[in-house]
Amino acid sequence: MKPVKEIGEDMVLGFSLRTLIAMAVGLSIAIGMYYDLRGEVELAKELPPPQVTRVEYELKDELVRSAIMETQKQVEQIDATVKKIDERLYELTKK
Repeated sequence: MKPVKEIGEDMVLGFSLRTLIAMAVGLSIAIGMYYDLRGEVELAKELPPPQVTRVEYELKDELVRSAIMETQKQVEQIDATVKKIDERLYELTKK
């Protein structure tokens, strides 16, 4: 095993020209994406908030209510199944 060299001022790192170019391109792409995203955020801040129409609100409310009712039905079915299992288990332990 080679001994670990200490990192200091006189240490030379060997990067190929291709590696340096790839790092520069990657960094420039990341910086460009950052500024583009900041511009889009600033534009979004200036836009008016979306309006929720009465029809859209009613449709979403109906969807939520139907999901709750369906969940309630499923819970009742599970409850009935658990009661059956409990009865069968009681009968098996009685024997």
